[in-house]
Amino acid sequence: MKNLKTIFEKNPSFAVLLAISFCHFINDTIQSLLPAIYPILKENYSLTFAQIGLITLAFQFTASLLQPMVGYFTDKKSRPYSLAIGMGFTLLGLVIIGFAASYYLILFGAMMVGTGSSVFHPEASRIARFTSKGKYGFAQSVFQVGGNIGSAIGPLLAAFIILPRGQKSLCWFSLLAFVGITLLFNIGRWYKAAHFNSLTKIPAKETERLVSKREVQISILVLTMLIFSKFFYTASLNSYYTFYLIQTFGLSVKSAQIHLFIFLGSFAAGTLIGGIVGDRFGRKTVIWISIVGSMPFTLLLPYANLFWTEILSVLIGLIISSAFSGILVYAQELIPGRVGTVSGLFFGFAFGVAAVGAALLGKLADLTSITFVYHVCSFLPVIGLLTWFLPNIEKRKKDLA
Repeated sequence: MKNLKTIFEKNPSFAVLLAISFCHFINDTIQSLLPAIYPILKENYSLTFAQIGLITLAFQFTASLLQPMVGYFTDKKSRPYSLAIGMGFTLLGLVIIGFAASYYLILFGAMMVGTGSSVFHPEASRIARFTSKGKYGFAQSVFQVGGNIGSAIGPLLAAFIILPRGQKSLCWFSLLAFVGITLLFNIGRWYKAAHFNSLTKIPAKETERLVSKREVQISILVLTMLIFSKFFYTASLNSYYTFYLIQTFGLSVKSAQIHLFIFLGSFAAGTLIGGIVGDRFGRKTVIWISIVGSMPFTLLLPYANLFWTEILSVLIGLIISSAFSGILVYAQELIPGRVGTVSGLFFGFAFGVAAVGAALLGKLADLTSITFVYHVCSFLPVIGLLTWFLPNIEKRKKDLA
């Protein structure tokens, strides 16, 4: 512990990176409890798959709509305490869902959770970049992995705490939200003292000289298509994987939640690995590996037995998750000096794609079957071939060096 304290004293930026990652863990743990308790909500309120999809849509829509605006606003004027306010919205949504007496209150609570996420992610991503000391991929992946671990823990907490005790036990996690608010208030105080706006302006000349305006436009279009591929597919797993396991293999709800935890754990590990690989070998390389590399496994998944479903889901989680930090850092380098705007745009678009995906896939599952949904989604990684059109910024830098 003494050595750890010494490290933090010598490198406060690293301590803040860990703290913001832990707050991301808290934020996404709370958020992941919502899809994790879908089986409870489905039974308590006699919901269809389409109505379950609308819950995800309510949460993701508010997050996707507001995040770009929050990012744009904070690029112009920093709001260091907005992070704690965002966690407050998440806390409010958690309590509303826990005590909801109707389906519409659940939708409203989900919207509050989404609002909290929209405030949290752009500013938190900016802080992660500030603490990176040039290792942008690593910093973003450490920040992201906190959220991924939180998303993985959620189903376990639901399986062992909420499922046995009922929907109202969701409110116990308000204590976790209070911890997050306290930490984020102190991070905001540090953030303000560091004069963040004056210290993190990224020199635009180098990247603008390497990438033309047309290339930037094409690259942003390609990156949004890659986000669509990744998050539309992961929406099928995050929202419906437990139902798929229950219906296809006859697992109990508790067992299915544990399987979802294993998948989300591999997702977290892949996020960290992707950031490190991106710093070492380049963003474009890790994007290629992440999006296209998952293709054989997604195509096999709908035909696999339970054993191979477990193996394939872990491989898919490890590979496909490594893309996002690389995509985000690549986009930040394309549009230098607009960290909040870019982060808000891509987080928001990712949330929006997941929202629309969950709603559409829920409707498709009602009309056909969960198995058919996975047959359709297995082809989404093919979109990753568009990575070919991304310019290799790292290579151009080396050529000019």
